[in-house]
Amino acid sequence: MGLLPSKGWQQRNLQFLSDILIPTLLSPRQPSASSSLVTHLEKNETGVTWLGHAGFLLQMGGKNILVDPNWALWHGPVKRVRHPTLLAPALPYIDLVLITHAHFDHLHIPSLRSIAAGQPVVVPEGVGSVVKNCAFSKVIELDYWGSYDFGDLKVTFTPTKHWGARYIHDTYRKFGGYLIEGSGQTIFHCGDSSMFDGFKEIGKRAEIDVALMPIGAYQAPSGRPVHMNPEEAMEAMDMMGAQHLIPMHYGTFPLGGEPIAEPSIRLLASAKQLGRDKFVHVMDEGHPAVFSLA
Repeated sequence: MGLLPSKGWQQRNLQFLSDILIPTLLSPRQPSASSSLVTHLEKNETGVTWLGHAGFLLQMGGKNILVDPNWALWHGPVKRVRHPTLLAPALPYIDLVLITHAHFDHLHIPSLRSIAAGQPVVVPEGVGSVVKNCAFSKVIELDYWGSYDFGDLKVTFTPTKHWGARYIHDTYRKFGGYLIEGSGQTIFHCGDSSMFDGFKEIGKRAEIDVALMPIGAYQAPSGRPVHMNPEEAMEAMDMMGAQHLIPMHYGTFPLGGEPIAEPSIRLLASAKQLGRDKFVHVMDEGHPAVFSLA
């Protein structure tokens, strides 16, 4: 994924500043919503709780797995629009942490330090040095299609179409998503991605019960095609053969030029048009959904 902006980037950046960033800065941050946690799951059940942006608590196979946690209130000049709902102290003990790539909105060091307590963390190849001082017991770096067995769970790192540099010069860092398999169930966390044919290969590797798919920031001020729009997320769902879709990467940090409420509206409209609305779940932050998948 090239780093250079496309033609017209100056106008898009001005529009982003005037229509999205400045109004967000001038608006009060919304209060955190009520929240709840799953305290008991049957063997064939998986709990999925959205923590905002791309962060999820996954409860499956008797383990609590945290993916891309981020409780930051700011990323540079970009303001979180709502106070986080479920903060680290409210979570159960986290058995395993997964990081999809090194971008600051997915790998937030203060958030990781708030939950690191001697458990392992899985990161893409080249990202281990970023998290080495966060009090994890070990750092597992995975190359594409590499896997890590954690008890009865199997975590496999998949390609996506994005980029992984934390700073502009460190292009050696990889990026991707995770297939998380256990108790006859499979969750796919996409991380960040634009549309690409690789979703077909991901679907061949596992029967995906729930796909956690990014749907926001598709109107990038740079003009680079780095994120999927909601309709493309639905297409990727079909390419993978996923049974259910839960959207993410929207409604938390205004990173694209689209209105902040637009991604979920477009997703639901697309799902209804395709007759898939019963299988698309727009979640409230901090409120778990339980899937009986086996």
